[in-house]
Order: sequence, then structure tokens, then C-alpha cells
Amino acid sequence: MTHVEMQGGRLPQGAPELHPVTWPVVRQCLERGWDDFCRAPAFGLFFGLVYALGGLAMFAITEITGQSYWLILAAFGFPLIGPFAAVGLYEVSRRLEQGEPLDWPGVLGVLRREAGRQIPSLAVLVMGIFIIWIFLAHMLFALFLGKMTMVNVFTSWDIFFSANGMMLIAMELAVGAALAALLFSVTVFGMPMLLDREVDYVTAILTSLEAVKQNPRTMAAWAAIVAGALLLAMLPFFLGLLVVLPVLGHATWHLYRAAVG
Repeated sequence: MTHVEMQGGRLPQGAPELHPVTWPVVRQCLERGWDDFCRAPAFGLFFGLVYALGGLAMFAITEITGQSYWLILAAFGFPLIGPFAAVGLYEVSRRLEQGEPLDWPGVLGVLRREAGRQIPSLAVLVMGIFIIWIFLAHMLFALFLGKMTMVNVFTSWDIFFSANGMMLIAMELAVGAALAALLFSVTVFGMPMLLDREVDYVTAILTSLEAVKQNPRTMAAWAAIVAGALLLAMLPFFLGLLVVLPVLGHATWHLYRAAVG
């Protein structure tokens, strides 16, 4: 049974009215995100572990295939799929907020229960952008360093200090930042909105874009916090994601709720 059915079909309809998002609101949402993690640590650790195992699997594949440069390309794009992985965390925060019981079948089945609604459509968009990033990153790598001898990026760091290497880094950062900004803008409020309201994914995307547009400085700061925290959490063999991902996921839910009043 979906939470739409549990509420007797009374899920809010259409796009919500947007409210200003200030820095004190962001700080409060981070505190509430930490509080949710502490109240339901098993769920947070589970979703963080799944995400971390995905990173380790990515690392293992690049090592087995011997194509170590793929690890760097994928690492830049890995945080792009964070919003999709955080849907379960949004459900945990929603249940805590509404005073509903937390149970594994209910939380883990959120995507299955929402299959007939709009989240899968936005999830496909998220994965599509991630695939586009991998393709563009590989193409840029081949364009700038394809003809240069390099056995392993971890033993050939000097190659990145060449003219072509520096141009590659600049282009990778520019393209990655553009895709990340686009994905952040459409999902930061779009994904939790689809869980919270009866609305189509196009409307959710446009509303999320409008919310970011109305709060450019605050949302830019939030994007920097999310990106920086995820990248730092990936450094010690992705283990930091066990805590960072759930806290950010819970905090994003509360940020969305603050933005829609």
C-alpha cells in the first residue's frame, strides 16, 4: 500500500507554493538531517552501505579490466546518482515527520510502491545524465590523452601536468560541473516532491528549477556542501558515505519541506 492510499488519496495535488530558503534554514535542515540519522541509524547505514558498495564495485571493475582511468571518470560522476539513492532516506524522514512506523518492507519497497507514479521517470533521467557524463568524459579523455603513453593513472600523475593533461582536467571539470548543476537543480526538490505530492515529473522538475532560481545563493551553497561532503566521504574507500549520504538525504527532505512550507 502506498502512502497515497494510506492517506485515502488525499496527497497534496499539483505544484506547491514556494517559500524563501535562507542560510539559517539550511543550517537547521542539516541539524534535522543529523537528528533523523540518529533516530533511525539502521536505515541510514543501510542506504549509505549500498552506495559505498557501489563505489567499491566500480573500483574493482576498473582494477580487473586494467582500465584505471575509468575510475577517475566515474568518480567525478558518481555523486550524480546520489538523488536516486536518497529516495529511501526521504521516505524514512517522511515517516518520522508524520509519525508513521518505520519498517523495512515499507521503506525498502518505496520504489516498487511508487512504480505506478512519477519517480521512475525522474530516476531514468538521473541515470541518463550519469551515462551521458561517462560518455563525454571518456570522449574527452581520448581526445586529449588518447595518443599519449600512460599505463596507469596512479603511477603516471605527471601526464596530467602536461598541456593536454591540464586542458583535460579543465574540460572535465567544466562539463562535470554543468551536468551536476543541471541534475542538482531538477532533483533537489523534484525527487522529494514526487514522493510527497500528486504531481507529474515534468511539473516537479520545473518547480525544482524555479525554487533554485528564486534562491540562487542559498542553493549554490547547499550544492557546494553536498558535492564537497560526498567527494570527501568517497576518499577513505567510500566509507564516509555510510554517514554522509544519509545525513544529506534526510537534510534534503527537510530542505524541500521548508521550501514548500
